[in-house]
Amino acid sequence: MEVTRRNFKDCLNTVYSAIEEADFLAIDGEFSGISDGPNVSALTNGLDTPEERYTKLKKHSMDFLLFQFGLCTFKYDQTKSKYITKPFNFYIFPKPFSRTSPDIKFICQSSSIDFLASQGFDFNKVFCNGIPYLNQDEEAQLREQMEERRNQHANGVGTPSFISPSSKGPAHVPEEHKDFINKVIEKVETLFTNSEKTLDLEPCTGFQRKLIYQTLNWKFPKGLHVETVETEKKERFIQVSKVDEEERKRREQQKLEKEQEELSDAVGFSRVIHAISKSGKLVVGHNMLLDVMHTIHQFYCPLPEDLQDFKEVTMCVFPRLLDTKLMASTQPFKELITNTSLAELEKQLKESPFKSPQVETAEGFHSYDTAQEQLHEAGYDAYITGLCFISMANYLGSFLTPPKAYIPARSKLVEPFFNKLFLMRIIDIPYLNITGPDLQPKRDHVLYVTFPKEWKTSDIYQLFSAFGNIQVSWIDDTSAFVSLSQTDQVQIAMNTSRYAESYRIQTYAEYIQGKQQEKEKLGQTPKTWGEDSWAKSHYTASSTSAAFGYSRALRKRSISPVQGEQGARDSQITDGWSNYSYPDSTGSKKMRTDALNEQTNTEAVESKTSEGWLKTADSSDTAGLSPIPDEAPEGTNEAGDADGTVTWQQASSRMHGRKGPKSKKKQTEAAESTTSLFEVPEVW
Repeated sequence: MEVTRRNFKDCLNTVYSAIEEADFLAIDGEFSGISDGPNVSALTNGLDTPEERYTKLKKHSMDFLLFQFGLCTFKYDQTKSKYITKPFNFYIFPKPFSRTSPDIKFICQSSSIDFLASQGFDFNKVFCNGIPYLNQDEEAQLREQMEERRNQHANGVGTPSFISPSSKGPAHVPEEHKDFINKVIEKVETLFTNSEKTLDLEPCTGFQRKLIYQTLNWKFPKGLHVETVETEKKERFIQVSKVDEEERKRREQQKLEKEQEELSDAVGFSRVIHAISKSGKLVVGHNMLLDVMHTIHQFYCPLPEDLQDFKEVTMCVFPRLLDTKLMASTQPFKELITNTSLAELEKQLKESPFKSPQVETAEGFHSYDTAQEQLHEAGYDAYITGLCFISMANYLGSFLTPPKAYIPARSKLVEPFFNKLFLMRIIDIPYLNITGPDLQPKRDHVLYVTFPKEWKTSDIYQLFSAFGNIQVSWIDDTSAFVSLSQTDQVQIAMNTSRYAESYRIQTYAEYIQGKQQEKEKLGQTPKTWGEDSWAKSHYTASSTSAAFGYSRALRKRSISPVQGEQGARDSQITDGWSNYSYPDSTGSKKMRTDALNEQTNTEAVESKTSEGWLKTADSSDTAGLSPIPDEAPEGTNEAGDADGTVTWQQASSRMHGRKGPKSKKKQTEAAESTTSLFEVPEVW
């Protein structure tokens, strides 16, 4: 369904009901640009930390406009065994609704506009009929101004159209405007003597309108209603009407109500984001970090400076997120999917071992045909993003005993992917963890090098020519990261540069330490983490989550895809994921769950936070590639997925040692020898 300013009010209840009844939602956005400075390779340095990536995107991407928002709702119909979809394609533009409303400035990137134009994007619908919006602060400020005008009018200070500084005496009229004002007075006096009820004055300047209001308010305190009227061509003129006192009050009240309605209309598309947030439904996107950042920035509040504050705001607005690009790049999908771009992913998920989901478009909605690709229309991209999620979620059901063809969006099988947003092109940190600390690879083989602005990549290669193969990741014109092939060469490189004058070399650890010291000098104290690995929040329910209608405490859950604890029989793992650590180095934590029924709830499960391991309460088998859950008792409901606790085990163990549900005691005993819930993906 295409939604513009013309039909937005009529469609709003349809949007609300679609969100309310949905099992999950898929979103996508189209922007006026991506980066206002660095090229994409510099914006997405392969050795960025999550904090650096967030800071770059906030600085260089938020002045662009999200001007098309795709939303597709998915509801599973048990009787038809298929999903019913309702796709929406919103065109968005920040049209000011009054002179006091925000006049948004945004920028465009020529390559992005050219690309969208080549895809048939209709820019006229954006600029002519785009849906307006206000964030929460803008709405509150305008409502406050409106209330102030209303109070001034109630106290007799002036009319809502113009607040006169004083009505006790005649207004001071500059000499050059006296003839103009006198002619207006003559026309109004004539109005009182003839049968006409209204008088339209000629268009004039804002200052002249001010003089007219002040003069008429003093000279004709009763019997007149004066208001400014705006034509379709944005010309303003004053309309004077003969009224009795009762009619004058009625008209003033109508004007106030009209202003109130206009303000409500100006909130516009933000109402849709509020409805999505209040629903608490799973929101699915593809490579969705920019989508989330722009959505919060435009429709909720300006993005905070600190990454941890951004995570807290994100959890208030979108309590459950899932990124299909990260999901497709992770076991057990990684070995089966060769290209994770949205268009290619949708095609690959139609082939074995995956199955195309059974979907049907609801009556009254535009039906998309994936055979006729409509890529980069936000509604279509949201639609195929949802299809990709369904295919991958259902594939996880093939590992169950017995296999299941339908896996709901609230299944424990997909929970490990919740609230982790794909980080593009970062070599060793695949995702941003919204609900907990991010992965912190040691990067002992990386050096931070500063040098003169004239240096080129060839100069850096020459400097490190004695150290074999290296990888250079530029930061700016005078600095870069250099990755050595062997960690033991780092100290040698440091020693050889000790007396250099034109360049300087630091270890990666020294670079990070320097960044922390800079923050402390600026008064930005590092975030502290509680015993449960949750940052101590300064956001309160009253200031954030209350506005969106749910308790934030219920959403604090972190099931990170991190390496499981190795048993005595496990061989040493030597891939790029064995050196991760989390900020805490001591203590234990409890995993919080959103279980759908008590029978499948995971008990409080301990984890060694120093190694980031998450344990589940079932198997003592070694970690492998297949998700094998506990068998569920007969009759457990489908929504609970009978998927109690799921571990990643060797596929060969599926047919051995299955004894049905475990007792609570047995679960507790197993906690000391279990594997991770979700295996870490290898570096891709």
